[in-house]
Amino acid sequence: MEIKELIERSEIEQNSKLNTAYSLLKNLLSELRKREIPIEILNSINQEIDKLNGFSGSDKELLKQVRNSQSLILSLVKKELGLVPKGHFQTMWMAMGMATFGIPFGVVFGLTLGNMAFFAIGIPIGMSIGLAIGAGMDKKAQEEGRQLDIEIKA
Repeated sequence: MEIKELIERSEIEQNSKLNTAYSLLKNLLSELRKREIPIEILNSINQEIDKLNGFSGSDKELLKQVRNSQSLILSLVKKELGLVPKGHFQTMWMAMGMATFGIPFGVVFGLTLGNMAFFAIGIPIGMSIGLAIGAGMDKKAQEEGRQLDIEIKA
């Protein structure tokens, strides 16, 4: 069994956001076709593709459905197979670094220097730490063959 194809829609070419999202999903599916995927996961992916292929709403609703399907497919392959797109961990850890490291460092700087205006210094420090951790995890995923050759932008 193989991953189904998305049907070509001529009307999406007028809407640049929809065209970009649709192309991104097609690239994701193409990348997944290169992998060995268990039947249960294939069935779930194919159900999402069937839902999109049978969709008959407005462009705005189709865009929302395409993004939802892409998100669902990505979370499914991440959870079940450990596959992630390029830059996944870097994006995730950037925010976590700001919250986990940046805020505490900012509080320490503010209290140490006696001026809470220095609180803001911690945020870029935490972001840098998070980016470094995320880049390391992305590199590890690539070395282990768990990284998809596609970059998903939010």
